[in-house]
This record gives sequence, structure tokens and C-alpha cells, in this order.
Amino acid sequence: MTGNNGQVRTKEEHKKAKQEVLQSTKVVEKTDSAPAPQANKRVRIRLIPIWLRLVLLVVSVFICVTAGAAVGYGMLGGGNVGDVFKESTWTHIMDLVDKK
Repeated sequence: MTGNNGQVRTKEEHKKAKQEVLQSTKVVEKTDSAPAPQANKRVRIRLIPIWLRLVLLVVSVFICVTAGAAVGYGMLGGGNVGDVFKESTWTHIMDLVDKK
């Protein structure tokens, strides 16, 4: 938030300024004998809860890694796509990586 003079304000300073404006409008309205407006509080309702977002993130990462391995080994590497899910394939790959 920036003030009128271009300085950055903290959240607390912004809240205090907002309260001062609300109080000054209430004083003016009381002198006019008009009903005071109610402050509209903004309530945020999340469509997807945070815990569900985390679960969806983990599931999507797992799906992407699995699909990437299947495409990389099966289609680009010339192997069988189903061989990605065999333990013998991964032990062979680890032996190639650890080869000295």
C-alpha cells in the first residue's frame, strides 16, 4: 500500500487509517441523522481446501513422473512402455549409472 505521499504503509497503518475514515463518516452521518452504514466484511470461501490442494499436488507429481518415465523409456528410448514398471529395468538403469 502506498500513502498519499508515496510511502509504503504497513497493514496495521492501513487498518488504522480505514478506521479513522469510518469513524469520521459516522460522526458526519450522526449529525445528518441518517442510518449508519454497516461495514461489509469480506469473507473468503475457498473452493478447494488447502489439504486437498496438497493431495492433488502429490498425485499430479506422481502421475507426471510416471508418464515421463513411460514416454522417455518406452517411446523415446525404444523400449516397451510396460517395462518401466518392472524392478529389473530400474536395477539395470542403476547399474549403468553406478558403473565405474
